[in-house]
Parts: sequence; structure tokens; C-alpha cells
Amino acid sequence: MRRNKKERQQLLIETIKQNPFVTDEELADKYSVSVQTIRLDRLELSIPELRERIKTVAEKKFSDEIRALPLDEIIGEVIDLNLDENAISILDIKKEHVFKRNGIARGHHLFAQANSLAVAVINDELALTTKASILFTRSVKENERVVAKAKVQEVDHNADRSVVEVRSYVGNEMVFKGEFEMYRS
Repeated sequence: MRRNKKERQQLLIETIKQNPFVTDEELADKYSVSVQTIRLDRLELSIPELRERIKTVAEKKFSDEIRALPLDEIIGEVIDLNLDENAISILDIKKEHVFKRNGIARGHHLFAQANSLAVAVINDELALTTKASILFTRSVKENERVVAKAKVQEVDHNADRSVVEVRSYVGNEMVFKGEFEMYRS
């Protein structure tokens, strides 16, 4: 059923309030309008695009939780965090992340995303990488979204160490795997 603009915009506000991670495409499908109509509605209502909404939610939720480094020093955007358990971040690969000649992401960006997520997941004031074992499983290209998932495998308070495994994906395909041994104070 088609709604008038005012009704649609009110529903849009409520939907985004309930789920700030909903995409413009999902909203367009839900309200049977074009993606452009949703974008115009958002603009008129001063609702930021998905990327900005994710960033705002993450900053509010995680700024007090992450102990080992400031949120703005994490490479990528943290979207889920359970200290000493697991964490997820996303990194959109842009022009500044890739080699000009072939559009392939520079490896240090993928490593930095994984390493900073491994630091962020540690529930300690000081977390430092002591050793990393990494494997790149496929090239990542410009305009791809990398989702890094960290999982704390082991916490040894006697040795002041934790082991964090990070796997990074583009879609369902793993592109990076790393095991990080972390010092904790």
C-alpha cells in the first residue's frame, strides 16, 4: 500500500530509530518507493546516511567500553564489542587504501583493522601486540567492505597474555586470518 509523503516519512523515522543499520534499499523495498525517494526523505528529515548512523551508534555504545585505546584510533568502525570475548568492525576500502595501478587494497590496512580490533577487544588499560601470525587469503579491491571478526581464544592472567583470532571477510569469503598474542597489564 502506498502512503502519502508525511506518513512515509514518519514511518521512516520510527524504522530508523528502531534499527539504525537499515539500508536505503531495504527501506525502499519496505515502503514500495525508489531508493532516491528514501534518500530525499532522509535529506529532508536531516537523517544521516547509513555509514554515519553506524558511526554514531558505535561511538555512543563503545566509547566508554573500549579500554586499551581511544575509539578514533581503531582502524574501521566497531559495530559490536564484548570485552575479552569478541568484536566486529567494518572497513570500506576506498581509493586511499588501494594501489593506484591495480585497485588492490594495501595489506597494511587489513592488518591494521585486524590488529586494532584485537587490541580493542582486550579488557585492559594496556593491550599490546607481542606476536602476530597472519595470512592473506585473497586480494581485496576498492569499494569492497571488509568485516573483521575477533574472538578471544585464551586469557592467561598469570602470564599477562591473551590470544585473539581475527578473521576478515568480504561477503562470505574470508580474505584475511590472523592470530594475535596480546600483552595485557
